[in-house]
Amino acid sequence: MYTQLSAYVNPDFKYKFINFKNMSLAYAILVSLICEPKSGYDLAKQFDGTVGFFWQATHQQIYRELTKLEQQNWISAEAIAQEGRPDKKIFSVTDLGLIHLKEWLLQPSEVAIAKDDFLLKIYAGYLIPGEAITQKIESHRQLHQQQLEIYQAIERNFFSSPQDCTIEARFAYLTLLRGIVFEKGWIDWCDEVLLILPTWQDLK
Repeated sequence: MYTQLSAYVNPDFKYKFINFKNMSLAYAILVSLICEPKSGYDLAKQFDGTVGFFWQATHQQIYRELTKLEQQNWISAEAIAQEGRPDKKIFSVTDLGLIHLKEWLLQPSEVAIAKDDFLLKIYAGYLIPGEAITQKIESHRQLHQQQLEIYQAIERNFFSSPQDCTIEARFAYLTLLRGIVFEKGWIDWCDEVLLILPTWQDLK
C-alpha cells in the first residue's frame, strides 16, 4: 500500500510516496526509541520484555533494522566512550523519523493474520483419541492462565492507578488490557470446549 505523507503531520514536509508494507519492525523500533534514546542492547532487551508481548523480533533483526534506519536518517546514533570497550551507540529518533512514525500511526491497520498450530491441531482433532485432545486443551489452558497472571501482576505493580500515570504509560496500559482480555478469552474458550467434548459420543 502506498500513501502520500499527510500535511496533517507536517504541512512543510514535501510529499513523497512511502511503502508501509512489511515495515512494521522499523516502526516498532521507532516507537521504542521515541520516549527515550537507547542502545541496541537496551532496545533488544525491551523487545524481550514489554514490546515482545505484542511484537517479536530477534536481536539480529533489530540490529539490522537499526542500520537501515540510521542510513535513512530516521534515527541518529551518538557514540559514547567506554573504558576498555568499544564505544556504545545510543540511538534516538530524528525529526524525519518522527514524521514517518506519525504518518504510520495514521494509517489503517489490518486484522492480524492468525498462524496458530494449536488451532490447526484442534481442527484435525478427530483423528486422534479424545483423551489426547482433552489433555492438549488442558495444557493450553494452563499456558494462558500463566500468561494472564503475568499480565495481572504487571497491572497490579505498575498500573494500580492508571489516571496518575504519564500519558505514555497510559497508552501502554491500553495494550496491557488487550493482553488481559486476550488471555481471558482463551481460558473461557478452553473451559467451554472441555465441557463440550465429553458430550460427543462419537469421539474416539
